[in-house]
Amino acid sequence: AINTLATPDGTAVLVLQNFHRFMQSAKIVQALSRQIIAGKQNRTIVVVLSPVVQIPTELEKMFVVIEHDLPSREQLAEIARGIAVEADELPEGPELETVLDAAVGLTRMEAENAFSLSLVREDRITADAVWEIKTQTLKKSGLLSLHRGTEDFSSLGGLSALKAFCKRAMLHPSRGNPLKRPRGVLLLSPPGCGKSQFCKLLGNEVGRPVLTLEVGSLMGSLVGQSEERTRQALRVIDAMAPCVAMIDEVEKAFAGLNGNGDSGVSSRMFGQFLSWLNDHESDVFVVCTANDVSKLPPEFGRSERFDGIFFLDLPSREEKDAIWNLYLDLFEIDRDQRLPNDTNWTGAEVKACCRLSALLDVPLLQAAQNVVPVAVTSAESVERLRSWANGRCLSANEPGIYRGPGDLPKSKSRRRVSRDPSHN
Repeated sequence: AINTLATPDGTAVLVLQNFHRFMQSAKIVQALSRQIIAGKQNRTIVVVLSPVVQIPTELEKMFVVIEHDLPSREQLAEIARGIAVEADELPEGPELETVLDAAVGLTRMEAENAFSLSLVREDRITADAVWEIKTQTLKKSGLLSLHRGTEDFSSLGGLSALKAFCKRAMLHPSRGNPLKRPRGVLLLSPPGCGKSQFCKLLGNEVGRPVLTLEVGSLMGSLVGQSEERTRQALRVIDAMAPCVAMIDEVEKAFAGLNGNGDSGVSSRMFGQFLSWLNDHESDVFVVCTANDVSKLPPEFGRSERFDGIFFLDLPSREEKDAIWNLYLDLFEIDRDQRLPNDTNWTGAEVKACCRLSALLDVPLLQAAQNVVPVAVTSAESVERLRSWANGRCLSANEPGIYRGPGDLPKSKSRRRVSRDPSHN
């Protein structure tokens, strides 16, 4: 029918919206193939509008894929001006920039809905209302989750070198130059040493939203769906720059890199992520955490993918005292009581002891009887991770290369050769 609409002086365009759901049918694939071939002579064009790229193999060479980027800050500002038409409905200056920061990463329709809802609730466009809609939107997508807390580094004891490194890199005046933008850090440690909490606090410390990429939620049941969802999530992260992107326990997130059991899906997703880590030009600071470095391929931590690989060791005595003071105040526990033996405890175990003491209304010494440190339950794993990090990673607690406990330079000893020929 479309061929009859075309004229020698004009072109007919057939627009098929959300037609990707029907392109798995053999009859439709054959009909589209014939129409596209005939359209070259009849001046007819077929346009398929789809949120995902799902082109059958028979039609791959016939279609040109055009991806539309999410609205830029200038386009979002134009959308806001089109909705806020009354006086004082649209903020100006720094307040408008805050609103645009909140709206970055939304589609045009999502931005219109967020701005409109803000007008209904607040009689003006505000960043808080936009953030609320944005959080719900990301949650519904199932690709990313957004964290916006109010706590900063003062609520996390220790890790002074890591804190100083990240703040200096992210707040440096020259980061406006794309060549001088920070890329991110890889954090290694035994469980409970504060990796995940550090990621969440970093965003509020430097004034950026924290996006958590849940790799498991990217998995799809259809062929190619997982890879497409990965590309979509990375595009959203780029669009929301400047931001902090966190992948927690990355060695578990991309489990199955050898391709066994999932037809190589994990390997392809991991390859996409590696390429993005190396090539992305957006102002995104990536923080990956890991508990078992042996499961990570060597190419993951190479230079220019991360600015540094930090090892978060069990807290020192000074750091542990700061952590105790922090949680004693948080749970309103009497400071005069005796502290338990916290040898080889992590910050999570100190918090657990304080929480149990407040929950059960018992002294800290009694609450500590319910705490078994990870350095005891997984002693071999902790020692193996410490041994690997020794001399290979930066220390999160003090500037410089990490040196394990008791790691002293060994003096070179010369081989002693006996002068007695019978002994040699």
